[in-house]
Amino acid sequence: MSLLLQTPLAVGRRVLRRPSPLTGRTVLVTGASSGIGEATAYAVAERGARVLLVARRAEELERVRARIGEAAAAYPCDLTDGDAVDALVARVLAENGAVDYLVNNAGRSIRRSLALSYDRFHDVERTMAVNFLGPVRLTMGLLPAMREQRFGHVVNVVTWGVQVKAPKFSAYIASKTALDTWSRIAGRETFFENVTFTNMRFSLVQTPMTAPTEAYAGRGATPEQAAAKVVRALEDRPLTVGTLAGAFGEVVNVVAPRASDALLATLDRFFADSAAARGR
Repeated sequence: MSLLLQTPLAVGRRVLRRPSPLTGRTVLVTGASSGIGEATAYAVAERGARVLLVARRAEELERVRARIGEAAAAYPCDLTDGDAVDALVARVLAENGAVDYLVNNAGRSIRRSLALSYDRFHDVERTMAVNFLGPVRLTMGLLPAMREQRFGHVVNVVTWGVQVKAPKFSAYIASKTALDTWSRIAGRETFFENVTFTNMRFSLVQTPMTAPTEAYAGRGATPEQAAAKVVRALEDRPLTVGTLAGAFGEVVNVVAPRASDALLATLDRFFADSAAARGR
């Protein structure tokens, strides 16, 4: 029953200015070679955590590790490779013991209308591999040790699109919605072992992933601002972190679904596919 008091306890800790619960803990961050993942790695290291950095690009990962110093370790891994993920889990557990906190941040975004996607089913497959299958496989590999030690928290970087259902993001939002839902169910099964999940339903963040879309240039939060929210979620362990716009969109989708369809369909006509999506 103590989990019911996690948020009030977090508020009390901040009022009393108690040390961060991340101090002395092990935090694994995926997608740690750039963007939100890199900024999160620096932020949790500043709070006294040991940081395990995971990403595909070994050189960039080493750059981040070197900047953090002895408190970090780099684990290059392609999360779309199931065997590689299993090997990563075995190595991490052997070298560090149980992971206390996991940040599933690595992701792939595709903004492309269905009219340009009929012969590109691989977009769906690749997006699901990175955004859903990889994180779930990694989480399932680390969960037994978390449950055995009766402590663990998983933060998933998803999107407010799971609430809004924005056009042109069918593959991306579907993959993030799958992770959002899977984690909510997993959290109910691990509730009494003190293992919890947070879904971060971010709006736009300025990262290399959003760069190909011209309409996003100069818009959105910085990676550091997003990382600050991730760290807060690691410390406070809320169920979800979202936006007012996302919550409003979710309500409209339930209360007036056809009106919501008409509104978003109209907006879709005003925002064309990017040059990258059109193959230019």
